[in-house]
Amino acid sequence: MSARTKPLEGELLRIREEIHGYALEFGLDFHPVRFEVCDYDTINILAAQGGFPNRYPHWRFGMDYDQLSKGYAYGLQKIYEMVINTNPCYAYLLNANHIVDQKIVMAHVYGHADFFKNNAWFANTDRNMMAVMANHGTKIRRYMERYGQNKVEEFIDRVLSIENLIDVGVLFETQELRRQSDERMKNTTNEIANEADERSTALKSFMRVKERTGKMNEPKEEAPDLRDKKINTPRDVMFYLLENAPLEEWESDILGILRDEAYYFLPQRLTKIMNEGWASYWHSHIMTNRALKASEIIDYADHHAGVMAMSKQNINPYKIGIELYRDIEYRWNTGRFGKEYNNCEDMHVKHNWNKELNLGRQKIFDVRKTHNDVSFIDEFFTPEFCERQQLFTYKYNPRTGRSEIETRDFLEIKNKLLTQLSNFGSPVIEVESGNFQNRGELLLRHKHLGVDLDFGYASDTLRNLYALWKRPVNIVSKQEEQTLTLSFDGKEFKQTK
Repeated sequence: MSARTKPLEGELLRIREEIHGYALEFGLDFHPVRFEVCDYDTINILAAQGGFPNRYPHWRFGMDYDQLSKGYAYGLQKIYEMVINTNPCYAYLLNANHIVDQKIVMAHVYGHADFFKNNAWFANTDRNMMAVMANHGTKIRRYMERYGQNKVEEFIDRVLSIENLIDVGVLFETQELRRQSDERMKNTTNEIANEADERSTALKSFMRVKERTGKMNEPKEEAPDLRDKKINTPRDVMFYLLENAPLEEWESDILGILRDEAYYFLPQRLTKIMNEGWASYWHSHIMTNRALKASEIIDYADHHAGVMAMSKQNINPYKIGIELYRDIEYRWNTGRFGKEYNNCEDMHVKHNWNKELNLGRQKIFDVRKTHNDVSFIDEFFTPEFCERQQLFTYKYNPRTGRSEIETRDFLEIKNKLLTQLSNFGSPVIEVESGNFQNRGELLLRHKHLGVDLDFGYASDTLRNLYALWKRPVNIVSKQEEQTLTLSFDGKEFKQTK
């Protein structure tokens, strides 16, 4: 698949300058934004590849492209824009959009660009990722030529099955991540041109550590002695395997590449509601206060309402995000926060509360700087907000064959939402030992933080982990108050209490 884009020209270029001026006027701060125009086929290719035109070849990108193309052809979905967290920030516009849509999209993009630059969770991401992704794609293609496409793609499949087993805390290892980012930016061009040394920066850094510690020539087939090894980041299973699994050099390189990419996309997963809400807030504010012509109001209202529509099955991050920012702004403008307001028991006084503090705009800028989705919902999702937005949970009733309201209780709704957001609704898995039962076996532990372990999915993951670890792998979990260990030795699964 190849992506074809072209720069803005004519009316679109004039609109870009206009929207850019409004974004600066309202205090948004962002890296330069480069807009490109493309057709629906190209934007589907870009979306399937995470927004990057030069990813490594893999069947999942083709599958995602096929689904997106069918969705567009059948009128089920339409991608209006894409924006990439880089410096400069790349944004893609669909050439079939109406002018009012292009205005909305540009204003929306500037909101995203501001969020990428200023939110703390993005502070250590590699802003040169466009070149880095191209470099990754070049190297993986070379490995496919050398070792065979099927062999390399099968290894990628195994690694992708554990790409969510990384540690959020690593994002704040500021000095190390910035050092790695600076080294990648400095060496990207040289690595692409250097046929003699195709290893990734992550792998070369790791190999240098091995050389310093005298472990470069340890036999691959022997189980490593990990009895006294301290596991500094137990949730970063990918890094533990990179350090300790008996992998070939090309396998270690690819594992390092996919881990780097997983950490690049992690902040976007952590801030989906906040990021889309922030961009929606600003496209709404810019359009309704500056950019709209009288003849465009109906079209804008129709398209904006379509984006904000809620479904019974899933929360709409655009809707929840924008409404929470508006609620925060209103509360801090009127002083509806703090001990005095919370302790007020006179409902008439509370309903008409207005201290005229006008701190709302500054507050939402502060919130967008420091929070992620979990802390955002935990701190600002209030009973009053839940009631105003008429939020409740649905549950399928097999007797009637319909989805029906399960509960309107605020705490249940909030806890369910937080459970879905914490670790993205996936089980929390940690490495406990690389020498389980003193036999060089890998032992993982499921931490019970609201999400149960599905032993069916766990079995598939253990099979892939075995292929990487080359020795039996185990995971400990609780099922109905019983502690169970699921093991795989390369031939069969075993469950023990």
